[in-house]
Amino acid sequence: QVQLVESGGGLVQPGDSLRLSCVASGFTLDYYDIGWFRQAPGKEREGISCISSSGANTYLAPSVKGRFTISRDNSKNTVYLRMNKLKPEDTAIYYCAATQKSYLTIRPGAYEYWGQGTQVTVSS
Repeated sequence: QVQLVESGGGLVQPGDSLRLSCVASGFTLDYYDIGWFRQAPGKEREGISCISSSGANTYLAPSVKGRFTISRDNSKNTVYLRMNKLKPEDTAIYYCAATQKSYLTIRPGAYEYWGQGTQVTVSS
């Protein structure tokens, strides 16, 4: 069964850090680009970062650039999203997704497999 599972979310204060993990089961991530998305209540799903299958190419949305870092360890079938200097506006459910598209994209419709999401809440 193909599955993506996110973990690492939680309740933190502004300025804190979190590292989200996205673990694949039932398939190997070696051939998939991975994207991280988030959705806040009442808002559309937002693509915030993606990484190519080899890890050579990455993208970070302007809203998170300089604070978030995406990386992957294909030997562990895992992709990470390191989030520093968290702000209240980062509060959302965070999802990872996988695609075999040949171009790096942050468009949600391009992704074939999705995790169930992990909640990140930033509040004082």
